[in-house]
Amino acid sequence: MLLTVLGCSGSVPGPRAACSGYLVEADGFLLAVELGHGVLAEMQAVRDPLALDALLFSHLHPDHCADLAALTVLRRYRPSPPHAPRVRRLPVHAPREAPGRFVAAYSPDEAERGREDLSDVYDFRALTPSTIQIGPFEVTCAVAAHPCEAYSFRIVHGGRSLVYSGDSGPSPALDKLAKGADVLLAEASWTHAADRPRDLHMSGVDAGRLAQTAGTGRLLVTHVTPWTDPAAVLAEAATEYAGPAHLVVQGESFDI
Repeated sequence: MLLTVLGCSGSVPGPRAACSGYLVEADGFLLAVELGHGVLAEMQAVRDPLALDALLFSHLHPDHCADLAALTVLRRYRPSPPHAPRVRRLPVHAPREAPGRFVAAYSPDEAERGREDLSDVYDFRALTPSTIQIGPFEVTCAVAAHPCEAYSFRIVHGGRSLVYSGDSGPSPALDKLAKGADVLLAEASWTHAADRPRDLHMSGVDAGRLAQTAGTGRLLVTHVTPWTDPAAVLAEAATEYAGPAHLVVQGESFDI
C-alpha cells in the first residue's frame, strides 16, 4: 500500500495547511480517506479526483469532510474529454447521516434540498462496526470515542496493515483494532494535561501509549491543531513509544 498525506491539520486548516485527507493506493485502486477543508486542492496536485475509486469517512465533522461539496461540483460539471466514459457514481462509505448532511452542505436552499439527493454522483454506503471490502482493501471499522458517530479503521492489503484512529480518545476498541499493525496513523491534537476532555481527541502521550500497547511497527502522528506545538506532541509520543515515531507533513508518502 502507498499512503499519501494530502492534509493533516487538526480541527481547522492552518497557514497553507489542509485539514484531514489521505490517499491509500494498491493494485491500481485509489481510496480517499477523509476530505477536509483544502484537501481537494491538494489532491489535484498529485491525482485527478475523478480517478478516485472510493471515499471513506471516519465521521462528519467539517475538518474531515467539508470538501465533498466541491468534489460534487467537479464530478457533475467538469467537461470530460471526447469519447471518455461517463464518470460513474462514486462509492462513499460514511456514517449513516452522510447523505442528508452532504445534501444540506451542497444545497443551502430549502426548496432545492427537497429535489436533491446526490444519487447521480455518489453511492452512499452506511458504516457499521464490521469488516467490509473496499476494492482490494479489507477494512475493519471500530467505533471511535468521539462525540458523534465516528469510526477508526484498520486497512489491510497483501498482509500489511494500516490503522487510522480518526478522531478518538483512548479506548479499548482502539487498542484492539491497532494490535500488531504495521503502521498506526494516530491523531494527537494536543499535548497531555489532566483537564483535557474525555472521548474527544488523543494527546501525544495517548498516541504513544496506544502504539506501544498495541505493538505497532511504526507510529505516524497527525491532526495536530495549528495552535499546538507539533514538536512537543511528537516528543510526548516518543516518551511512551519505543518504536519509530514520525510527525506527518502534508505531501509526504509512505510505503506500507
